[in-house]
Amino acid sequence: MTFVLGILGLGILVFFHELGHFIAARISGVKVEAFSVGMGPVILHHSYKGTDYRLSLIPLGGYCAMKGESDFKKALEENLAAIEASKDSFYGVHPLKRLFIAFAGPFFNFFLGFIFLSLIAGIGYIYYTAGNKVSMADEIYPELHSAAHEAGMKTGDTILSMNGTSVEDFSEIASYVASRPDEDILVSVDRNGTPLEFIVHTDLDKETGSGKMGIVSDSSSIVQKERKGKNFTGSVKEGFAESIKVITMTIKSVRILFKGVNVQNAVSGPARITSMLGDTIQNGFKAGFRAGIVSTLEFLAIISISLFMTNLLPVPILDGGLILFAFIEWVSGKKLSPKVLYYIQLAGIAIIAALMVFALFGDFMYFIKK
Repeated sequence: MTFVLGILGLGILVFFHELGHFIAARISGVKVEAFSVGMGPVILHHSYKGTDYRLSLIPLGGYCAMKGESDFKKALEENLAAIEASKDSFYGVHPLKRLFIAFAGPFFNFFLGFIFLSLIAGIGYIYYTAGNKVSMADEIYPELHSAAHEAGMKTGDTILSMNGTSVEDFSEIASYVASRPDEDILVSVDRNGTPLEFIVHTDLDKETGSGKMGIVSDSSSIVQKERKGKNFTGSVKEGFAESIKVITMTIKSVRILFKGVNVQNAVSGPARITSMLGDTIQNGFKAGFRAGIVSTLEFLAIISISLFMTNLLPVPILDGGLILFAFIEWVSGKKLSPKVLYYIQLAGIAIIAALMVFALFGDFMYFIKK
């Protein structure tokens, strides 16, 4: 059941991505020959205004088949100097229109993530967390390192803010620190009524890629809190701010991979993501309907915005590669040679294949250990 829920969740993200390509293609005058909800064998279909709309068996998103996508293969086989295409085909339109079509898919993933995060802000949610009074981890677990203790913090300190950002509970503290590994954080605390400040250099957890400062919460201070839903304007503002935060986190995560992190654990493949999404949906709804909706939307939003970033990478066979080629063609005013495109795409396929093998091996080891 976990994988079924995960597949359905990922299917929504893939479908929305393809919907972006579909809408942009129609706007740009490119004929869409087929648009499918789902993959694999076609169950139902109906042709309307030149497009065959399909419902397919496997609920893995869908696809948008545009006219002329095979023109590249034809030009390569016939050893043509340039791709020959009709005006209503993908390679026949102006390069900027092709760029627009390629960008629309990833953008729709960003937009979907933004919608989900805005909905969360509008719904509001209840959560349980400890207070902001902390203890030094090395005093409880001697084997652990405590960067906070080294910086001068003590058990019983109440953390008020971090780098000027106020924190009200331990969940906010943990979230802030986790996203800032191997960084200096200015921590403002209250110690028995006396305000103090410490610069804590966080540790990098090489297994997860997250930051740690060696503190633990006060288990006796766990309380239930409610984050009330906002009005439409407030929800949109918070949704956009959270979307930008996810983008920033994604960029940071990539940078952290080059700091000696255990990439096998830090990078998740499709199987692990599907499993995690399914678990999130199941566990969220066990805690209540609203909690289930919020946790599901949050996870989907993070994945969707991450897909937006990933697909924009200038790697051939990804949308980012198509965007790059279209941009080069627009600037140079010349169509790229099919042979050049072919060899670049071969390199791109090799890169993606290597990453997929690595991610799938990581997934395999994850499930073996689990």
